[in-house]
Amino acid sequence: MSETANTNIKNTGLRGVAVADTKISFIDGEQGILMYRGYRIEELAGKSSFLETALLLLNEDLPDKGELDEFTRRVVEERKMPDFLAECLKNLPKQASPMDVLQATVPLLAAADPELTVETREANVRKAVRLISRLPAVVAAWHRVRNGLEPLPPDSGLPHAANFLWQLHGEKPDPGMARDLDVCMILHADHTFNASTFACREVVSTQAHMYAGIAAGIGALSGPLHGGANARVMKMLGEVESEKDIPAWVRRQLEQGKKIMGMGHAVYKTTDPRARILREISRRLGEKLGQPKWYELSVRVEEAAVAEFERKGLSTLKPNVDFYSASVYCMMGIPADLMTPLFALSRIAGWCAHIIEEKFADAQGKPELYRPESEYIGHYCGQMGCAYQAIEDRKPASQSPDV
Repeated sequence: MSETANTNIKNTGLRGVAVADTKISFIDGEQGILMYRGYRIEELAGKSSFLETALLLLNEDLPDKGELDEFTRRVVEERKMPDFLAECLKNLPKQASPMDVLQATVPLLAAADPELTVETREANVRKAVRLISRLPAVVAAWHRVRNGLEPLPPDSGLPHAANFLWQLHGEKPDPGMARDLDVCMILHADHTFNASTFACREVVSTQAHMYAGIAAGIGALSGPLHGGANARVMKMLGEVESEKDIPAWVRRQLEQGKKIMGMGHAVYKTTDPRARILREISRRLGEKLGQPKWYELSVRVEEAAVAEFERKGLSTLKPNVDFYSASVYCMMGIPADLMTPLFALSRIAGWCAHIIEEKFADAQGKPELYRPESEYIGHYCGQMGCAYQAIEDRKPASQSPDV
């Protein structure tokens, strides 16, 4: 019926293709280095707070005390989500995925934003403040609603991460645990042009508003190739809990073509620098709470997996950010299906920063529309195209699609 072009698909995924300049974050995958605005992640995790880091990402440099105090005040002021949104959550099916719920609420938050269509840099920073402030309330409220509980009001006296734990559990958190969660949020705040960040930037390159970009980012993060690995790490730890010979279990997994969740990364060729920090948090939390088993299991799986990978000549496969965050979040009482939403509550800072950078890449605030090329490999019948045949004259296709 027609000739077909080359069917070897290539150039998929934009892997290794630089699509834009950015000043926000930098990764050296060979050396295991991650920087936000030039600051090493180890420095920020040890000395900064999530809100200070968020302001760094938004405003290009570390704030002074007055700037940080004002930013914190604005975040606290915006914590309460709109009343209609709480009612909407109560009407959703209780079995809905938390990531789907989170994505669905973003357009509703957009409807309540008085500056939705104001496209100045200052207005977009204020929108970022509202998103950073309100998304934690949405996740916490949904968790309570699906369990038959009333959402809790924010506590203006609590720091950002501590307030989330309060709204989630209904108990004032231990300050040390709240600080550990704050550090986790710093570690997840940005990571260059990953899939969800690219989705945010691609959408707003059309001059769509910030909320449209954030909804796209959450949608991208919901895919199992991007988000959700820490939940699968936790499932894996539950499976190996009763294993007496973990190295043998690891070998069986690999022989069967299965993955060791949380091991390896698309960018890092050595241990993810965030994993080193999370490993120590997991160890410390396990000792403090008298729950060392999850940390100890993680270490045993890591050691067995790294040894097996090295035996196979795969020395670049090391723990990534998800490997130890699973045990950390579990010990904080965060359910497995909220681990990816918590990722989003952290990454919202980076997403907003990238959206603002995309929107105001030039002085006129006019983003360049993303419009990549593709290589056509489908039917080709010459420049005149394929001849259209009346339906009664067509031969049956060799393979009919399922309907």
